[in-house]
Amino acid sequence: MKKSIVALVFLMALQTIYGQEKPNVVLFFVDDLGWADVGYRNAKFHTPNIDQLKKDGMEFSRAYIATPTCSPSRASILTGREPVRFQMVRHIDDGNGRDFDEKSNSINAYSLWPNDPVQMPSINMLPLNEVTYAERLKELGYYNFFLGKWHLGDARYYPSKQGFDEEYGVCNFGHPKGYYPPFFKDVNPLASFDNTEVYLETVLADKAVDFISNYKKEAPFMLSYFHYDVHGPQIGRKDWVEQYKKEGLKGKDAEYAAMISAVDESVGRVRKALIEKGIAENTVIIFTSDQGGFFSNAPLSGGKTGGNTLGEGGARVPFIMYYPGVTQANTNTAIPIQTIDVFPTLVNIAGGKVHKDKQVNGKSLLPIVKGEKFKEDRSLYFFRSYEDQYAAVIAGDWKLIKYHTGLFHLFNIKNDQAEQHDLIAIELKQAAKLKKDIAKWEKKAVPAYNKK
Repeated sequence: MKKSIVALVFLMALQTIYGQEKPNVVLFFVDDLGWADVGYRNAKFHTPNIDQLKKDGMEFSRAYIATPTCSPSRASILTGREPVRFQMVRHIDDGNGRDFDEKSNSINAYSLWPNDPVQMPSINMLPLNEVTYAERLKELGYYNFFLGKWHLGDARYYPSKQGFDEEYGVCNFGHPKGYYPPFFKDVNPLASFDNTEVYLETVLADKAVDFISNYKKEAPFMLSYFHYDVHGPQIGRKDWVEQYKKEGLKGKDAEYAAMISAVDESVGRVRKALIEKGIAENTVIIFTSDQGGFFSNAPLSGGKTGGNTLGEGGARVPFIMYYPGVTQANTNTAIPIQTIDVFPTLVNIAGGKVHKDKQVNGKSLLPIVKGEKFKEDRSLYFFRSYEDQYAAVIAGDWKLIKYHTGLFHLFNIKNDQAEQHDLIAIELKQAAKLKKDIAKWEKKAVPAYNKK
């Protein structure tokens, strides 16, 4: 009896300190930050705050994007679904391109890509009937704040229509005009800064800190911080650019490094705000990116562009999770995951149970975080429709990449993360197994008009 009373008093004390029993959550989703573009992998970049987050939490060293490109990557992390299943296989037209209908003054529902060999239509918005993690967390008592890059449709499809209670800095552009004002061309959600010299990442970080510092609701919060950095144009914060130039970097290299450091500062500022608010020990932090980097992704092959985006350099991203009291400090797992796993993980954290959404393709990461493994092995699937290379499957250490022309590549990622040794003509049984696997998946997941 005494033990029960002590436990109850302890729980009540926690609730008094934190304002609620359920943890808050902060999700950092950076744009185009490569797997190798962090200080703990590349000393060229100064990322002390990201490095510290890694030391405090767990790094998933083989984290991937199901469709590595701007809009689908956002859709997949929000819904827990492979974007091809709702026909989003490319980035969304922002309203200034070939898919703008002048008669209706709106974006067409679908777009085509000139160089896509199969001319596969891609949807130009995140459909409102798709369930987001914000909607599920709201049902579980959370207040949802979305900050930054949306790129999932015009105002009819903004975060406030997708379960978020508040939004800031949102538009449908894939990237800003510049990182100093004016930030955007026509639809400018941050026009109030037009006559200033403030850096865009600073504006967003200021808002994130303000939100945390002045949060007074009893409900736990979910802060979705979707960065515009480090997407082009490469314009770094001036003080950081000068610092990197002093260290020997030049031109776009210095600008890009400065952008990364600005993102790192935002991570540090948010964590400091959580500490000052007294809620750091009751806040889960997830840090990741939407696809591989635009520049070199060495030692990985491929990248954001160049025809090998499903290579490790294009599809693999940084992924760190810090769950106070749950994650073990400075731990690492090489179990392959995708950002579609974020949705079920958040629901698991918020509700204490595994999600019941049948449409979700991801799995909760909590078993891994707790030092366990998934109950069942699974394959990870990839799909995008820009060029000849269009699909891939990962099963454990093995990865098969598929091309419209009928070409296949097979790599053992554990032994060859740079994907330099194609084993398609050597590991015949493994190749046959994965070919069958991906064909079966395509039959279920890929829209009928592209099935073969």
